Amino acid sequence: MPWRDACDEWAALVLHGCRVLRLRTDRGRAGMPRAAGAVLVVMGAVAVGTTSCAGAARHDQQAHVRLAGRTRLPASATSVLTGGADVVAEGVAQRLFASAPVVVVANPNRPADLAVAASQSLRAHAPLLLTSAWSGGAAPGGKTATASRAAARTASGHSSGPAAVVSAMLRAQIRALNPRAVLAVGMAGSLLAAQLPGIRVVTDPAMLPATKAPASLSHLVVLVHHSDSDAATLAAVTTARVAGARVIAVRGDDPRADPAAIAALAAARPRQVLAIGAGFGPAGRLASRMTVAETGVQLPGGGQILFPMRLLVALYGHPGAPALGALGQQGLQASIARARHVAATYRALSSVPVIPAFEIIATIAQARPGKDGDYSYVSTVTSLYPWVLRATAAGMYVILDLQAGRASLLAQARRYQSLLKLPHVGLALDPEWKLAPRQLPLRQIGSVSINEVNTVIRWLAGLTARYQLPQKLLVLHQFRLSMIRNEQQLDTRHDDLAILIHMDGQGTPAEKQQTWEAIARAAPAGVFFGWKNFYAKDHPMMSPHQTMARTPQLSMISYQ
Repeated sequence: MPWRDACDEWAALVLHGCRVLRLRTDRGRAGMPRAAGAVLVVMGAVAVGTTSCAGAARHDQQAHVRLAGRTRLPASATSVLTGGADVVAEGVAQRLFASAPVVVVANPNRPADLAVAASQSLRAHAPLLLTSAWSGGAAPGGKTATASRAAARTASGHSSGPAAVVSAMLRAQIRALNPRAVLAVGMAGSLLAAQLPGIRVVTDPAMLPATKAPASLSHLVVLVHHSDSDAATLAAVTTARVAGARVIAVRGDDPRADPAAIAALAAARPRQVLAIGAGFGPAGRLASRMTVAETGVQLPGGGQILFPMRLLVALYGHPGAPALGALGQQGLQASIARARHVAATYRALSSVPVIPAFEIIATIAQARPGKDGDYSYVSTVTSLYPWVLRATAAGMYVILDLQAGRASLLAQARRYQSLLKLPHVGLALDPEWKLAPRQLPLRQIGSVSINEVNTVIRWLAGLTARYQLPQKLLVLHQFRLSMIRNEQQLDTRHDDLAILIHMDGQGTPAEKQQTWEAIARAAPAGVFFGWKNFYAKDHPMMSPHQTMARTPQLSMISYQ
């Protein structure tokens, strides 16, 4: 887009603060485009006589009394602004300023003029507002679009390009700010003055009153998308900088997915947040995400969202029980080393970080009923804690697996709440070993109702939100469709959880692929997928390259 070419470097300026930047008019290194003329103009304007937003020197002939705007915080603790460029620019100014001695108005369709306008806003400590583009037909006052374009000439006599329309919203916001003067950029001052009777409109910055920085909104953060350099974002960032707010650029829509944004938010600890762009909304969801991001706690591999940002490769089993899987075939430190080694075999095959993991069987199906009569042995938290602590300290993720027998899955999950409160610990449900009241183990393949699964989901999501934890993993093991009854009713709405269906079929590669296709086809929307390789029960066990050749993409691979 022509806009992006003209404004990318200006976006870098306003996003990273108001520092003097040296410009290169030729390629300084491979891949660096030549700076657009408009950007050179604005960079030069910033560099002359200023080293910061608050340090712009005024000409001696101007009055010695410097005026300052009155800033204010938005009414809501968390808000999201959407709409056209003019709507967003007006919304930011309205939320952050009660009044301003100077207002700058620019045509958003002229990148060079908008860059100059942003520079002048920073110099004059003035909010930046935008006109709206006129698409044709009768313009305000009965003018045609052609007549409006003909009237819209800059001070130099050049056409302003697409017609700039002074909307009723813009007029109302300018009056609400009660400025001493309005600087028109990219349009004829007479065109703007005609719409603002009683307000002084100038096109020469030297005619503006002297100003100083307003009271800083240092506890406000303004979020913008990292890749945006459109007119709305530039106007929002400029006004936010003038008001003393901190601007944080986020890669994507969820601040929890951006490690750099998490670090910045943890350092800023804002009291209020204003986000620019519909992708950040709705405001309630953003507020919950911000609460987590501000903790600064990140998952192994970075960020607070599990998938698709990483691939987990896990050893499955129980400590000290070699027959139950690979995890129990050696001691704790040797298991950590083995998990790291297995994970390393996937690094060249994955486009995302590969994280070693443990899936520890916390409650173990057993042939005898036990003292509770539920055919499930419950490991103590004390016995599992060293494995959880040492693994997470080594940069691993840990999943606690429940083989509940006749016991309630929720009741068993609650036993491990102290471990699940840790940020790097998730939960797995194993329906194969879930028994109805009169069923016995090893007589049938178990199953679980979707209502019981959803009850665990709601509890785990609530726990994660209550303790402001990164997104938590819930694994559902499955190799027959009957194992999760009414699976399509799975509750995947919780932003705090990543729900993963883990295909546990064993046998030949062809048999496993057939099971995989059935499981993946029946899965509800909004889930991720995992795959298990068996050292002894697969014939033969697939290589990492063969394992990765799955569609949908795998987010977890375990070894038993």
